[in-house]
Amino acid sequence: MIIHSTTVLGIIHNGQLCIGADGQATMGTAVAKSNVNKIRKFNDGKIITGFAGSTADAFTLLDRFEEKLGAFNHNLKRSAIELAKEWRTDRYLQKLEAMLLVGSVDELLIISGSGDVIEPEHKIASIGSGSNYALSAALALKKHANSLTAKEIVQEGLTIAADICIYTNHNFVIEVAN
Repeated sequence: MIIHSTTVLGIIHNGQLCIGADGQATMGTAVAKSNVNKIRKFNDGKIITGFAGSTADAFTLLDRFEEKLGAFNHNLKRSAIELAKEWRTDRYLQKLEAMLLVGSVDELLIISGSGDVIEPEHKIASIGSGSNYALSAALALKKHANSLTAKEIVQEGLTIAADICIYTNHNFVIEVAN
């Protein structure tokens, strides 16, 4: 059975990085688990990651990403590029079905298995089944609600996605970088 799930949303807003995700994992047409933690922190909480796709595959990629962070002195962009290159060329890693959203207070990146490292234009990014809903909501909130914090924008973006996307629930884990 194919496992589907997830909406992960990240934003850099007013000097803060916040990344959050819902907790739903589905198997076929049933919810397999409703409280999966899809967010990880690295470098004493200065770097936050979120993942979408197969959980086992994502954990493998997160381990590799952590190795790259160590090898490149916690340089986020360099680590992401090196992971994407390895992911694209390594026969074992090529089979992994996941995506990563990684960020620090300075940059936010999406990493995919096709070798992409994408830096979003508005410092807002989302991955997973409900990503377009969450991204749309966050873009509108950032544009029209200047008084909101990064965490509030992520919370509301995920809530709107969960209200619309059947693969997204309201059990959120939201982290703000140190």
